Amino acid sequence: MTNVLVTGGAGYIGSHACKVLKQAGFTPVTFDNISTGWEDAVKFGPLEKGDLLDRARVDEVFEKYKPVAVMHFAAFSQVGESMKDPGMYWRNNVQGSLTLIEAAAAAGCLNFVFSSTCATYGEQDGVMLDEDCAQYPINSYGASKRAIEDILANFDDAYGMKSVIFRYFNVAGADPEAEVGEFHQPETHLIPVMLDAIAGKRPALTIHGTDYDTPDGTCVRDYVHVIDLVEAHVLGVKWLLDGKGSRVFNLGTGSGFSVREVIDHSRAVTNQEVPYEEGPRRPGDCVKLVSGSKRALDELGWEPKLSTLEQMIGDAWRWHQTGHYDK
Repeated sequence: MTNVLVTGGAGYIGSHACKVLKQAGFTPVTFDNISTGWEDAVKFGPLEKGDLLDRARVDEVFEKYKPVAVMHFAAFSQVGESMKDPGMYWRNNVQGSLTLIEAAAAAGCLNFVFSSTCATYGEQDGVMLDEDCAQYPINSYGASKRAIEDILANFDDAYGMKSVIFRYFNVAGADPEAEVGEFHQPETHLIPVMLDAIAGKRPALTIHGTDYDTPDGTCVRDYVHVIDLVEAHVLGVKWLLDGKGSRVFNLGTGSGFSVREVIDHSRAVTNQEVPYEEGPRRPGDCVKLVSGSKRALDELGWEPKLSTLEQMIGDAWRWHQTGHYDK
């Protein structure tokens, strides 16, 4: 059995990664404390409950499964929350990741795929972000992820741990077969919040800021379908198993959509109006974040085939109408 340890495998992106890993012939081993994930989402391999701050527990899992690689998703990821409580983000994201990386090195598991973020680049409006852009994160979330990237570089120098780092922005959509999907409580991501509003599960969607320097005044983001995203991560595992070196890849479509554009597409896909209200900006939000993916296309052979708004919203809407998890 070719095991891959997937931290955060009970969460939104991690559960989709487990499905695609299974399809690629790997056995995904989920390690999750179920603080924001769901046991019901772990369908494609074993679940090992535990916290990344518990080194002894992490060591147990490495000894039991002897994974050929780690795919690390587990992290706090809310920008606004990170601005209010930076200590929580540094402790959970950085300290937890360091514990995991140290345990992997001690176990001789030297292939590490890391889910980072384009938030490490900070506010660089009007720039098509690529892997060589300077990193100036403007919130604790982005800063914590950049720190983990630095740790991985140090562990490569010291122990030969090779890493593939993926930086990306907004992930959307759901498994087209609706086996797994996006289900946060509370929900903060734009598309599922919008679908909740359409379905009457919340009074209205709040647009956070309408006075940004964009054509319609709302923030612009690059959206990638969750299946496209996790397929890149599986390509990252194969890259490492082929003996290639550490590499950073951006994942994006190269084009962005404003909040109002997402709302307009949702009307077309669902044939329903989106109730919304306008609110103030959130601290730490950038105006426009768009990423290029030329390196991923050229070197990994990755292509975001499903990353259209129609596909992402359509798959999310299908899951939204039928899917949920229970603790």
